Amino acid sequence: MPFSPDDIAAIQTPAVVIDLDIANENILRFQQYASSHSLRVRPHIKTHKLPALAELQIAAGAIGITCQKISEAEAMAAGSSAIKDILITYNIVGSEKLQHLKALARRVKLTVVADSATVVDGLAAAFRTEAEPLTVMVECDTGANRCGVPTAEAATALALRIHSTPGLVFGGLMTYPPIGATAAVEAFMTEGKRRIEALGIEVPVITSGGTPSMMHAADASVTTEYRPGTYVYNDRSLVARGDCGWENCALSVLATVVSVPTENRAVIDAGSKLLTSDLLGLTGYGHVLGRDDIVIDQLSEEHGRLVSTGPIGLSVGDVVQIVPNHACVVTNMVDTVFVVGNGLRSVEAWPVAARGKIV
Repeated sequence: MPFSPDDIAAIQTPAVVIDLDIANENILRFQQYASSHSLRVRPHIKTHKLPALAELQIAAGAIGITCQKISEAEAMAAGSSAIKDILITYNIVGSEKLQHLKALARRVKLTVVADSATVVDGLAAAFRTEAEPLTVMVECDTGANRCGVPTAEAATALALRIHSTPGLVFGGLMTYPPIGATAAVEAFMTEGKRRIEALGIEVPVITSGGTPSMMHAADASVTTEYRPGTYVYNDRSLVARGDCGWENCALSVLATVVSVPTENRAVIDAGSKLLTSDLLGLTGYGHVLGRDDIVIDQLSEEHGRLVSTGPIGLSVGDVVQIVPNHACVVTNMVDTVFVVGNGLRSVEAWPVAARGKIV
């Protein structure tokens, strides 16, 4: 990453830093793949929570964005006039949230998901008197065992309920499958689409997602739209899977060595409140760039412990650059990220507009 020594010296650590040139390369790489396979791209912004990065994704060809929560979608819509089309991939439950949803639907083209009659009925009660109906997709469980109807038959029944309910429009089928489940997506969605269309109901969109499987998205030919998230930054978990290299990681954490108690141990000023406790099956809490011999083996809230099998070769005051295990959760830990590249003349501090927007 092209952060100069002067740049690093000017940034108070611990800090999250982003190379916009790498991020843009990551955006374009998948956009080109998707376009070559006639797939629409709707990136999930929970990874970056930055309207300016969503603008880069839209400029590259994305049709809109994906958000996880209403408050997140509100912050993104408020942050950029380029954001006009939002999918919220979360069951919306509760009267106050539904009021926010109605207000947002008056500002942007909005789509939501549901996996039960209860959620559908709540949406219908809120939108029955609105000037424009709300588009609702059926969320399908294609193997992740989280939310979603479990069968194509159940998806068909819920699609019919949405289609038949005043205030709502059926928008298609949505899934977030486990890694490598392209065949399961193809089977489930093909059968669901067949059954729903047999009732005379159009299935305009079939949307899937997940960065680790994104370069095989077109293998599920029934899919019309894809929602990658982590791809914009990449992280250690994706490097470990062989999906990218360290040179493709746009986000990293700068941390300062604050103690070197022994020859093979050092302590940095970034702990679980920044690097997070996510392991994702890995050993250690991030990768120190340029130091394959170092393991971040332990975190407390404000301290990170670095160990090496030999002399660690660090001194108090040294700054290390760490690629976290999971970039998405790190973004939500800070009010501001420091960015460089993409024509910027110097390092800029960008507020994380959707930080903490979890309702």
